[in-house]
Amino acid sequence: MIAFNNLTLQRGGQWLLEDCSATIQPGQRVALIGGNGAGKSSLFQMILGELAPENGEIQVPGGCRIAHMAQEVGGSQRTARDFVLDGHAELRQLEERLARAEASGDENEMVRVHGELDNLKAWDAPRQAEALLRGLAFTDDDMDRPVDSFSGGWRIRLNLAQALMVPSDLLLLDEPTNHLDIEACYWLEGWLKQYQGTLLFISHDRDFMDRVATHVIHFEHCKLFYYVGNYHAFERQRAERLARQQAEYEKQQKRVAEIQSFIDRFRAQASKAKQAQSRIKALERMETIAPAHVDSQFEFRFPEADKVSNPLLTVRGGAVGYDGAPLLSGIHLHLLPGSRIGLLGVNGAGKSTLISMLRGATPLLSGERVTGEHFRPGYFAQHQLDELDLDASPFQHLQRLTPEASDQSIRKFLGGFGFRGDDALASIRNCSGGEKARLALAIIAWQKPNVLFLDEPTNHLDLEMRQALTMALQSFSGAMVLVSHDRHLLRNTVDTFWRVADGTVTEFDGDLDEYERWLAEGGERASGGDGKSSGARDAAPQPAAKESAAERQARRKAAAEQRQKMAPLKKEVERCEKELERLAKEKSEVEEALGDTGLYEAERKDELKQLLDRQAELARRESEAEAAWVEASESLESLEADAYS
Repeated sequence: MIAFNNLTLQRGGQWLLEDCSATIQPGQRVALIGGNGAGKSSLFQMILGELAPENGEIQVPGGCRIAHMAQEVGGSQRTARDFVLDGHAELRQLEERLARAEASGDENEMVRVHGELDNLKAWDAPRQAEALLRGLAFTDDDMDRPVDSFSGGWRIRLNLAQALMVPSDLLLLDEPTNHLDIEACYWLEGWLKQYQGTLLFISHDRDFMDRVATHVIHFEHCKLFYYVGNYHAFERQRAERLARQQAEYEKQQKRVAEIQSFIDRFRAQASKAKQAQSRIKALERMETIAPAHVDSQFEFRFPEADKVSNPLLTVRGGAVGYDGAPLLSGIHLHLLPGSRIGLLGVNGAGKSTLISMLRGATPLLSGERVTGEHFRPGYFAQHQLDELDLDASPFQHLQRLTPEASDQSIRKFLGGFGFRGDDALASIRNCSGGEKARLALAIIAWQKPNVLFLDEPTNHLDLEMRQALTMALQSFSGAMVLVSHDRHLLRNTVDTFWRVADGTVTEFDGDLDEYERWLAEGGERASGGDGKSSGARDAAPQPAAKESAAERQARRKAAAEQRQKMAPLKKEVERCEKELERLAKEKSEVEEALGDTGLYEAERKDELKQLLDRQAELARRESEAEAAWVEASESLESLEADAYS
């Protein structure tokens, strides 16, 4: 049993946890969720003894073997296989003892060490390490490659494999799916579901949590809230808790108002003064119930493009690659307005290369690529975060793109991405990866693209921002090509899948559940883990029931109809917003003119009357525009909520 007792933690002058307690039972698989910076990684540091709380304690059973996934890996000439085996510290220690015994000729020590190695099943360790690597999409050729030769994302996978290799009773994983493709996510889910110890993992991946978690701990308002079940169970239980909390809050506020009214009426009357004082003390003793804060801080849309072509893009007989060697060939595709494409395939198959070619950054080696007259792409990839100007503010990034835009329109737009007040005007140098990703998305949306190319847009984004992105993409009327390991995002925004594999691009006739079944039947890669901390075997989760072609076609048609309904409402909302902005500017000019004291002289009474009449007219039109905006916004929000659910 692991217990958090009255934990209080402060970092950088900010309180993360205040008097928090929770208990985790052996064998539970607990997802830690909450906004970026809420304290999830800090809790891991406290469990590992790397960080001390201001108050309280963490109780971990004596002798508990803890394995954790490092977030970085330094340069090393160790092979991938050896790096993973290094995680098995006991094995490496025995190997060192054996080497010393052999060097000194100590036969008794050699016998003892061989016995301990047999008990540890050391002879099977290299096979186990290789099975873990294959499960995480490393090839046989990768086993002997030095760690230095892998990119950052693949090194994180090596860290994950090493953590799984460690014999452990408690396994700590921080965002384990961030650098995985969908195929590796399926494999990891199967491995973790068979893990025999206690698992604590930080994640913003809803599907992953639904399949792995047995419990959820939610970091909210410096408190820990413990829920039984997976992520969907958490959502339901939290909604019920907040509803009860809101009802109690409203009931309490009504009682407070009644007591305060009594105090105000009778505190001055001698006959009632004692009763009034009694009620004042009752108010002071009353424990305040906080109102339920359930609204997300993120709410944005991708504005409608001014013009669009049909088709947006056509590729005929295309081949793309590097240094004259094709990675993908025989590419034939059309990208039409409203197309919503998800790319499937293992990392390294060419998904990012395909997107680079489609948006025009990588030229074709052969074939033809034709764009429409009004082809206007928007592109997101993780490397773009490194290209942001660290000394500039979010406001400056957008102002540079559109110098003529008003300060108010830029500030309002950034507010939907969580940059409000001083945050919109501060340098991004100290921003987190999630904040930079939000800014990169804001820059894309600000430019009104009619086709989006998104390469793993959810890395670094927390659950609330992922939900806001999902809803924004649902209402986006343009075309979209999406690469993501976030299956919830794919399920809710994509209509068609293209499979990038075997050097070509083909349409996959099915959804994610059918893709999972196809993989389980040996479609793309078959390997897996046995869920024990030092072994591996095939472990594919069971897919859901197959959707028929007619049902799939009906679902896609319904999604298209939903977007058609949203389009005029979106245009009306944007029209009203522009009208309100124009009216506000004109009202400001009129009010400034009315501030001229000379205007109230007798000889200028006609001018004064005209300004007053104009002010009243503008107020009337502003009221009408506000009413139209509210009606259109409510209708749009209702349609979006139906689509999201």
